[in-house]
Amino acid sequence: MQYAHLLGTGGALPDKVVANNHFSYLVEDADEWILSRTGIGERRFASENESTSDFATAAALKAIENAGISPLDIDCIIVGTSTPDMCLPATACMVQKNIGAKNAAAFDMNAVCSSFVFAVETADNFIKSGKYNTILVIGADTYSKILDFQDKSTSPLFGDGASALLLGASKERKGILSSLIKSDGNGWELIQVPSSGSRKPVTAETIANKETTFKMEGKKVFIFATEVIPKIIEEVTEKAGISPDELDYIIPHQANVRIIDFISKKTGIPKEKFLLNLNRYGNTAAASVGLALDENRRSGVIKSGHRVLIMGFGGGLSWGGMLVQL
Repeated sequence: MQYAHLLGTGGALPDKVVANNHFSYLVEDADEWILSRTGIGERRFASENESTSDFATAAALKAIENAGISPLDIDCIIVGTSTPDMCLPATACMVQKNIGAKNAAAFDMNAVCSSFVFAVETADNFIKSGKYNTILVIGADTYSKILDFQDKSTSPLFGDGASALLLGASKERKGILSSLIKSDGNGWELIQVPSSGSRKPVTAETIANKETTFKMEGKKVFIFATEVIPKIIEEVTEKAGISPDELDYIIPHQANVRIIDFISKKTGIPKEKFLLNLNRYGNTAAASVGLALDENRRSGVIKSGHRVLIMGFGGGLSWGGMLVQL
């Protein structure tokens, strides 16, 4: 049996830092208001001439350098995103051109904030089947392009960025040891951009009504997240034949520190085991898990041999996770 080993990681962020005080026009004491409710202190926003593919490309190049391989060695590129450059063609094809990976198949995957985890699961299965040997997975989003900046319940939550992960085939039992992805379409309406496709095409009227911007029922999503995260931890570790106590670290989707506080208390897993960066970047959607993984690998927090559980949850509704042994 082949296992998908982690060969390299990369991350990319916009230069523009947006502090909480930027949202003072929406709420008094914006910094304290946002920080106390979410744990977010600042985030990064793309400029007008920057797109999702720009950050995806930058993260990919860093991962390729980190892995020490040639772009020509890449068999497949999967970009997880819900804010593609265009509805067609795939953003992955733009990245393929930009990095010179001419031997790769390239396609996008959209599971909203779970997109990176879904893409890694897909890559893992491709490698285990023997179909491909080297796969580039990217999680990238620019939610600043779709936010309603008059909505104080959503606009302060998100930031832009991209993360990349290179996976390679090996017979050694390490890398991705277990995984799961799941969905519940009964909750699809909780997170959406109403006018953004064939169901409700973009018109002057839908633009005026702000139906082309991101909508979320935050309280219901919070309940959903706190229900599924403990299940992810339990199921993924059980599949791998270990207990949650044997995890070195957990990298959750970086959505809200209150969710992590709740999960830590509910599961008894010390909060110190949860690796977070949302205080600096906000919710970077599909990029969030990979960004935290890359940062903590490069800083030396995550070391060879560590068992790390990564997880995502988001629109669809969708959720998933995997145990990676470095």
